[in-house]
Amino acid sequence: MDGIAAAKSGHLGLPLGAAEVGAVLFGQEMSFNPADSKWLNRDRFVLSAGHGSMFLYSWLHMTGYNLPLEEVKNFRQLNSLTPGHPEFAHTDGVEATTGPLGTGVANAVGMAAAAKMAAANYNTPEHQLIDHHVFALCGDGCLQEGVSFEAIAIAGHEGLDNFILVYDSNKVTLDKMADVTQSEDTGARFKAMGWDVYDVDGHDMTQITKAVKDAKSTDNGKPKLIIANTIIAKGIDEVAGTCAGHGEAGVKFTKESRAKLGLPEELFYVSPDTKAFFATRQAEQKSAYAKWQTMFSAWKAANPEKAASLDMAIKQKVPADLLDRIPVFKPGKYATRNAGSEVLQPLATALPYYISGSADLHGSTKNLIKNGGDFSKKNWSGRNMYYGIREHGMGAMMNGFAYYGLNKISGATFLVFCDYLRGAVRVAALTHLPVTYILTHDSIGVGEDGPTHQPVEAVSALRVIPNMDVIRPGDAEETAGAFVQSVMRTDGPTALILSRQDIPTLDDIPVKTRREGVMKGAYVAIKETGPLEKIIIASGSELHLAYDVAKKLGGGIRVVSMPCMEIFERQTAAYKEEVLPASCVRRVAVEAGVTAHWWKYVGFQGKVLGTDKFGLSAPANFVFDAFGINPAGVESLVNSV
Repeated sequence: MDGIAAAKSGHLGLPLGAAEVGAVLFGQEMSFNPADSKWLNRDRFVLSAGHGSMFLYSWLHMTGYNLPLEEVKNFRQLNSLTPGHPEFAHTDGVEATTGPLGTGVANAVGMAAAAKMAAANYNTPEHQLIDHHVFALCGDGCLQEGVSFEAIAIAGHEGLDNFILVYDSNKVTLDKMADVTQSEDTGARFKAMGWDVYDVDGHDMTQITKAVKDAKSTDNGKPKLIIANTIIAKGIDEVAGTCAGHGEAGVKFTKESRAKLGLPEELFYVSPDTKAFFATRQAEQKSAYAKWQTMFSAWKAANPEKAASLDMAIKQKVPADLLDRIPVFKPGKYATRNAGSEVLQPLATALPYYISGSADLHGSTKNLIKNGGDFSKKNWSGRNMYYGIREHGMGAMMNGFAYYGLNKISGATFLVFCDYLRGAVRVAALTHLPVTYILTHDSIGVGEDGPTHQPVEAVSALRVIPNMDVIRPGDAEETAGAFVQSVMRTDGPTALILSRQDIPTLDDIPVKTRREGVMKGAYVAIKETGPLEKIIIASGSELHLAYDVAKKLGGGIRVVSMPCMEIFERQTAAYKEEVLPASCVRRVAVEAGVTAHWWKYVGFQGKVLGTDKFGLSAPANFVFDAFGINPAGVESLVNSV
């Protein structure tokens, strides 16, 4: 009450309504050590209903995480450790950034899958290194969002029995009581999807404890749902059990409510008995942690190869010569999706913690790790994830893998479907998660499938997301550089934008130049042979058009390959001037998509060849010709500036 009242902002309902749930989980049943909040075998807790963040902050403070009372008092204030919604890597003990409802459920499913994979890779008969559980707390809003059930279906199908989902069933949504918009039997729905279901009084700690203990001890190939029937904003009679309990409407009644509850006038009061209880709890947790550390030392001594592999995964080590381990492509034509498949194999060999996956499109996206095995309840160590036709669930589960921290995760779909997973992409960027999206069939080059499948706007739509690297390589060697750059990045996500159609290798440009040029975002692909007069900037499948036109026109024409604007913008001013000298204002940009982003680089005197219209259904070459994105069109535009 006190933190939300002080901020005059926030959500009272969940922290009060789910207080007993929190007491059981944080006070009794979850295993963690606040002194080592990144302990490998800790239980994970995800607050999917992130609007109830004060619930999490209160428990983290009381259980001993690095969250002082002063920070709890600064709830929702500038630069505090208690922002409005939980933020990963910002507040000690927060396992996932949540707020967009349902996403936390899917994150937790990803974590549970990552834990199963880790156990399969590192446990031995003598040493059960990883045997923890993943918990999540969700509400009605989380379960109404489709992303949650995309992941819930996967959890049931794959038998993730290390996942325990607690449903804060208070029967309230923001606008109306929940029965206005839902009437399904939630328990029956989960059972039909392969889950065990418990139904308890969410204010009866004995019932909650029994359900949690049973859920933890029952390894039967079924994830567990605990329906905790609660009263939202319990303790503030004026709003309890109503829609008004959902936000801060109860703040004006907190003084009277505190008195009714028998609390002293001192704000942010924690009783001596409560402090003593959690001090004892910390000691117990440290004792269990110490026993695990002893076992961990024995495991490392007995399994040096596994220990080295785990260390590589934890530190996300990338061999310094990774680029050199990728064979040079023979001259010819390659769709960059096919080139990506060839690049992926040596990359996956060099990085045993790298995993891939697809939303039912491996045959088209070409991102299967050969000999990597398929992840399933029959093979937890498989490195190829099969998500089904569930792009949003895939994206949110990928974030869960990234939060878990032992894998470099990638996943694929057609670029045109990236909007299905956009919510997860945005959170990955916001949270600085090093996730890789392999997005193929990247332009009007999709051809016959027509405008529904030709993502003319999608590359630009991804480029507007802060902290998102969008790389559209122009040939097979640039594709090699793009994949290596994606695994080297540690502070945010990368989208690899790959073509369906074949494009030629640009063999007059040295392999090293093409590969390493990607890692600078842009580079001079063809240097002028006389005084610089004009610059053609291009990306992806249009780079070869610029290349051919420059070869024909010769003289003062420079070609700049710009596969990634975001990386280029991080280069020094000197490098950017070297590639795009300000003195040359006669510039043309070419990309088979919307043109908006390119005007920054061509300026008012330049021109852009692209399409600000949706595509057409026809063979790809006819579509390119219809939009004038062909050698003649590029040459005409260059001659016009």
